[in-house]
Amino acid sequence: MTNPIDNTTSGAGLTLLEARLQQDLQRLCLPAKRWVPSGTHAGQEILDVAIIGGGMSGLALAASLTHMGVQARMFDRSPEGFEGPWVTTARMLTLRSPKDLTGPALGISSLTFRAWFEAEFGTAEWEALDKITPVQWAQYLRWYRKVLSLDVRNLQHVLAVKPRADGLVELELADETRDGATYRVFARHVVLANGRDGLGAAWVPSWAASIPRERWVHSGEVWSGAKLRNLRVAVIGGGASAMDVAATALESGAARVDILVRRPDLPRINKSKGVGYPGMVHGFRDLPDDWKWRIRHYVNQQQVPPPHGSTLRVSAFENAHFHLNTPVHSVTQRPDGVLLVETGKGPLAADFLIFSTGFRIDWSRRPEFSAFAPHVRAWQDRFTPAPGQEDAELAGSPDLGPLSEFQEKTPGVCPGLDRIHCYSYASALSQGAGAGDIPQVSESAQHLARGLAARLLQEDIATHYAALENYAEPELIGDEWVEAEFPVYDSAEAVSLQT
Repeated sequence: MTNPIDNTTSGAGLTLLEARLQQDLQRLCLPAKRWVPSGTHAGQEILDVAIIGGGMSGLALAASLTHMGVQARMFDRSPEGFEGPWVTTARMLTLRSPKDLTGPALGISSLTFRAWFEAEFGTAEWEALDKITPVQWAQYLRWYRKVLSLDVRNLQHVLAVKPRADGLVELELADETRDGATYRVFARHVVLANGRDGLGAAWVPSWAASIPRERWVHSGEVWSGAKLRNLRVAVIGGGASAMDVAATALESGAARVDILVRRPDLPRINKSKGVGYPGMVHGFRDLPDDWKWRIRHYVNQQQVPPPHGSTLRVSAFENAHFHLNTPVHSVTQRPDGVLLVETGKGPLAADFLIFSTGFRIDWSRRPEFSAFAPHVRAWQDRFTPAPGQEDAELAGSPDLGPLSEFQEKTPGVCPGLDRIHCYSYASALSQGAGAGDIPQVSESAQHLARGLAARLLQEDIATHYAALENYAEPELIGDEWVEAEFPVYDSAEAVSLQT
């Protein structure tokens, strides 16, 4: 039978798809009715789960929780439709992930990117599509949010996250839609689904402070390539984002772009793709600690190569210059305004710098977490790697519990810390690479949602038992049968029956 949306484009196709999705959800009995007891504190509703971040991970988790009958509300600092990096800091032409990955679809065919794309543009366009563009992915996520009626509060800035000893977590927020008015929210559990830099910030070397701030940017910041026109640009780094920002500078008319890579060669193989099979996706979190460390350390050491297409996008320009085995030691500004980049191969003149140097966990850069950050146990607090496997990034990673919950460095010092859950890149060592990862996001979101639902049940088990005792919906009314008279036998008949 022909799919009714195969050759339909734009609004009509989406209307049919959305009808099919609602039918799928009804057949799967989703979402379940809310079953968590409601409550108030200080005159305010207590949320079951508050999620900080309304990007892909937050949406997938909120959808999973909602399907299980658990209330989830997201708070995101960005305007609606601009959550995550897709239309702000993502400068690649296409995503690295293959187009047919199911992403946050949660096992529902009509919720996949492919279903949305075919409904919007038709199957011929799908067949012609090589890889997904960031804008297309952002459009899909906007649709995902809309059709699932997910509760996202935009332009909300988290000022503080405070664990409490009474079974709640208190959030202080500022509402940009009300001129920054501050308010409080109380939740049973809080999930940090706040992206690649969720527990820190973009990292630059300390000597960057000696350069005027208007002369450099980080690849993870929002900026326009137009400012680079006719300038000599030095890009520090050799990963995917380095290629994306270098290409952005070149396409914006930069006079010259030098890519400075400290490694003697660019990595050729994306080792992280070698651990994407179901066993690793579902089983990594249960591996012994030494195996977790060994796998993540190996991937870190091998590094992820920039995508083939992204690298060609840069090398297509004659004024692009790759410099391997060229570490940068410092940068100073000469009296004439030229930036002098001191490298392992000698000095290089530039007008502007772009740091593509990644992100690091740095609690000091996240003052909103200051109430609990000093008490979070890191892997380095209890685990010693084998000789030769030392890794500063892994050592500083939070040592999370089974539900990605933070754990206390000193037991009893920070009550309620285990009600705050880390669902960002920083969870990779403890839980695997599911948070923020298109291939694994459904599995990781559903795992966390199931665990949170189970814990909410445990926390309220006495209430649920009382509700069970009080449950009184009759299955039988009493008029479904007529009681018969029991037969009476004489003594001879009774003896006969017994023998």
